[in-house]
Amino acid sequence: MNITIYNQLYNVFVFTIVGIIIGILFDTFRVLRKSFKTPDIITIIEDIIFWILVGIILLFSIFRFNNGELRNYVFIGLIIGLMIYMLTISRYLIKICVKIIVTIKNILYFPLKKIYSFCKKYIFNPIIDIFAKKCNKI
Repeated sequence: MNITIYNQLYNVFVFTIVGIIIGILFDTFRVLRKSFKTPDIITIIEDIIFWILVGIILLFSIFRFNNGELRNYVFIGLIIGLMIYMLTISRYLIKICVKIIVTIKNILYFPLKKIYSFCKKYIFNPIIDIFAKKCNKI
């Protein structure tokens, strides 16, 4: 085989890895959405951040590994990488990450709630009462 075919096979392999990286990035945002309730505007901002990151990754990869040339094997590699990732480890990674985040949230929620209640009762409310009394005197 000549050198061009080796180069193309190498690029298919590289862009397969890039496709897997994009799949992991996509699942990162999916995990965040499943773990935290956010308003629609935050979801829109997350989508914009995702596409900006994907664009940067793709542009960097295309210029770094393929001299800025878009060829069919670039898209083939990306699709293969995304499919490999989505059909194999994606669902397991999402389940594990969501369980970890929910567990951490549950562990931290109770103590933080108690600290907040304590601060509200013994720090914030007395300060507010002091300011309210001073404002009433004026």
